[in-house]
Amino acid sequence: MLTVWLGFFIAMIALLVISQKNLGIAMFVGALILGVFSIPEHLAMTIWLAAANPSTILLAIVVGLIPIIGGTLKATGQMDNLVSNMRIGKKAFLMISPALVGLLPMPGGALLSAPLIEKGAEDVPGVRKAGLNVWFRHILYLIYPLSPTLIISSEAAQLDVYQAIPYLAPALLFSLILGYFFFLRDIPGKMDYKEEFSLKKLLPPLIVLVIAPTLDVSIKTFFAPTVEEIATIIAVSASLLIAVAIGRIGLRNLGDVAWKAKPWNFASMIVGIMVFLNVFQNSGILQLIGNVYITREILLAIGFLLGFGTGRIITPAGIIFPIFITKFGNISLPNFAIMYFSIFLGYVLTPVHPCVSLSVESFKVEIKDYFKAVLQPASIALIVSLSLLYAVNL
Repeated sequence: MLTVWLGFFIAMIALLVISQKNLGIAMFVGALILGVFSIPEHLAMTIWLAAANPSTILLAIVVGLIPIIGGTLKATGQMDNLVSNMRIGKKAFLMISPALVGLLPMPGGALLSAPLIEKGAEDVPGVRKAGLNVWFRHILYLIYPLSPTLIISSEAAQLDVYQAIPYLAPALLFSLILGYFFFLRDIPGKMDYKEEFSLKKLLPPLIVLVIAPTLDVSIKTFFAPTVEEIATIIAVSASLLIAVAIGRIGLRNLGDVAWKAKPWNFASMIVGIMVFLNVFQNSGILQLIGNVYITREILLAIGFLLGFGTGRIITPAGIIFPIFITKFGNISLPNFAIMYFSIFLGYVLTPVHPCVSLSVESFKVEIKDYFKAVLQPASIALIVSLSLLYAVNL
């Protein structure tokens, strides 16, 4: 028993440290360490069963394709067309434009949305611009069904992502209200557009963003494939093909886009988390944790702290949800939504999160000032989450 606990703590330390550089490698190393201490004779087979699982392979391909879609929209100017043809008010622009850019996972993505914030909030203090950029850039992670963070988190919780979304929608609405109150409410003026509105430029990139989740849920509903990830890979592939077609990008340029998007980082992340989860669930540590006094509220706080400590959502989700299931049984959709939201709050608050450091640098503000600005809405949301978690489990 002591050996398994020792392996668990060493694995957690390695995971938290290495994840700052590469999450996929961190998960794999964490799985190796935990497995060596707990199931050395079964470790190789446990890793193989997770990595060679068709669902794991297909999900890795899906998550690898998503950043290529984003890179294609950016490289061909389609994302610029989408943003510049949204004829909406300034406050709506400052909410929606970074959120749309945030749907496209790519390294240094905060640097893409920062100029949009600058365009719409020229006379706003830099610390509020940084808060705007981080808060709204990630807000659709709460409901977008093709967000890698939401896909992997729901997998860790053994839930269907589309079933979870309605329960996450109130968290999105609450986040929008908090973001408006703390960052937007007194920003005056209207957006100044230099070009005429063009529906022809607005619709194609919008279709790219909408077609994948629409096809995904349609195929799963009407055809019910045995391996659900087949539907997702068809949907994401269709989205990529449309992005390539409307952008008229050649194979050579598409290769350059794919190289810059680094899809292997996202794909390896999936394989790593699935390997870690399989070792984690077979190591015996979950049973040991099950004997430790822990409440749902304590787990929520741990999730928030892990989100803050790692600057990730996937890492805490891969730890918290298996523990929850072992301790309390199948996780209900309300519990999942509240726990996921608490991890999200730690993620947007921490300076460990690359988007935070990039935003702070872009708008030339001190990290302590950013922290003070975002701590207020994040604290309110965390207190409400704790209260709701207690209420739904009475």
